[in-house]
Amino acid sequence: MSSASQSRPWDVHRLPSAEGRIFLVTGGNAGIGYFAAEQLAATGAVVILGSRDRAKADAAMASIRSRVPGAQVRHLHMDLADLSSLKTAADRLDLDHLDAVVHNAGVALDDPPRRETEDGHELMFGTNHLGHFALTQWLAPLLSAAPGGRIVTVGSFAARSERLDLGDLQSTQDYRPKRTYGRSKLAQMCFGFELDRRLRAVGSTVLSVVAHPGGALDSLTPSRPPVGVTTTAGERLRALPSALLVQGKDAGAWPVVRAVLDPEVRGGQLWGPRVFGLRGKPRREPTPSHMADPAVAAHLWAVSSELVGADPHLGFR
Repeated sequence: MSSASQSRPWDVHRLPSAEGRIFLVTGGNAGIGYFAAEQLAATGAVVILGSRDRAKADAAMASIRSRVPGAQVRHLHMDLADLSSLKTAADRLDLDHLDAVVHNAGVALDDPPRRETEDGHELMFGTNHLGHFALTQWLAPLLSAAPGGRIVTVGSFAARSERLDLGDLQSTQDYRPKRTYGRSKLAQMCFGFELDRRLRAVGSTVLSVVAHPGGALDSLTPSRPPVGVTTTAGERLRALPSALLVQGKDAGAWPVVRAVLDPEVRGGQLWGPRVFGLRGKPRREPTPSHMADPAVAAHLWAVSSELVGADPHLGFR
């Protein structure tokens, strides 16, 4: 790579070409996932939206095609809350390689009742963390077959203030929705960092990178009807003071997209918005120590592997 290309600043509005590459975005039909998919489609890559809702995926693909002439987008039916369906979903990709997967899909519950997945796991931990953990195993051969495969796990700013309770990972003893959500995202981030340590240990060419969108609000997000929430002029006006601290979901996708595309990105890194980790252009951030604790990560890995019935190496040898 020339020194000129290394020194050129990253421009979120002028992304490098990724023609011929194939990316999978889980939850690519709404929110951060939708905007990551839209931005990646503009690079000429094939972008696959992993979603359990065909109608929402169709709406997202129509929206992307209307904004990105010639966009190559397709839908893959997948339900991260149903572990037994994930191998079938990966097989249905029918690819010989996959350049990157963005582990983005997630559920967040605001109301108090604790809910469970088909497999009997707490819904947020089961979908956000265990679903992606299990999916990684089925995608491992495809990612390993790519010249430089990447796994980009989308975390959350909310994970900074949480700590995992290793004795109660599924919030059976003490369930509080916001805290359980934050911990499920923390589990994802711990997994992303631990996965990279394990990939390096076996000499894999695949990189695992963690990114987060900072503070990303619907009210500051550009409209994409019929995808997601359409905000009124009044709601946007009321949200303007927040724009000093946070941003829309289009900008929230920037660190994720950079983690997928930038040749300078290395495995085990954390990418987020430049201003206080809440808004602005993407940059590399120092990893908080509680997210990179190898003892916590090893325990989480062992429990997760047992809960989903996965190969402890997740298919990477």
